[in-house]
Amino acid sequence: MTLAPGRSSDRCRRSSPLLTALTLALTIAATSQAVAQRLDGFNLVATTGHPFGSADAERSLSLARHLGARAVAIIPFLWQPTISSSEIGSGSEMPDQALRIAIRQAHRQGLSVVVKPHIWVPESWAGAVEPDSEAAWRIWFSRYRTELERIARIAAEEGAERLSIGTELKKTSHRPEWIELIAAARRIFPGQLFYVAHNVEEAEALTFWPLLDAIGVSLYPPLGADDDRAGRQSVMRGVADRLELLSRRVDKPILVGEIGLRSAKGATAKPWESAEERVAEPDQQLQADVIADWLAALDRPSIGGVMIWRWFTDPAAGGAADTDFTVQGKPAQAVLSCAWTGICSKP
Repeated sequence: MTLAPGRSSDRCRRSSPLLTALTLALTIAATSQAVAQRLDGFNLVATTGHPFGSADAERSLSLARHLGARAVAIIPFLWQPTISSSEIGSGSEMPDQALRIAIRQAHRQGLSVVVKPHIWVPESWAGAVEPDSEAAWRIWFSRYRTELERIARIAAEEGAERLSIGTELKKTSHRPEWIELIAAARRIFPGQLFYVAHNVEEAEALTFWPLLDAIGVSLYPPLGADDDRAGRQSVMRGVADRLELLSRRVDKPILVGEIGLRSAKGATAKPWESAEERVAEPDQQLQADVIADWLAALDRPSIGGVMIWRWFTDPAAGGAADTDFTVQGKPAQAVLSCAWTGICSKP
């Protein structure tokens, strides 16, 4: 709203509170609308022979959308040789053009896009990354910022809706360098920014949430024995309670960046454990039950979406003999369809 020319400065001063209130109301309304658009969906991973842009990837994304997915997280992997190294590079897993193609393909399917970089460390993981000197920390953050700015620029140019500034970097997230890194990402990326903390403990400890648009978290707490459903439901409710309190404290919505479980016997003891780490017999129903329990526990107004780990670009991935995390071709698909679309198959 613009005041007509020639009005007195006194009139302008009297109108300022109204203008301010209107501007604030419009800002809150726009933010509320963005938060209301839930991020239920999948972490999307390209498989060999089924690259982004292919007909197979298109079919896989269509299948995800028909299950009720509203969003996908596209994951540019960064590579670091050891947990203490300051060397970070993009590797060959997802060249810049592949990231662009992935975003465009997801958008063609009507899916919202989260760009969610991960650091891959051979025989370790991102949560162990910890340079061993102050000089090494400075170099690490400088190189990580370079990579994040590159990813943020592509995400902005391709119209991705959300960007994670990091994923599960729990031994780095206490560092003051994150403040300027967040500011650098803001200068490039106009959409929503968040960080994906590792479990509720890291999320509660972080101090930079006020600088972001949402609280991101991956949830892989130990869930006990496979047959102790009441026990794991209690764990899940406890986690959800703590997330709700955190959301109220910092006045930000929660985005669950990852939940998942292998479709394998014994998977609840270590939900983060991969098929490469332990050979086990398939147990598709366990995976479906655990995902159903998580969705029930996380069904709260403060939680703006849940992203499942994971979904492959190969539309024929998964199936009865598979013991990996993907829900494709498994009973967990029906659980998600029921939760996301309200169309529930009879038992």
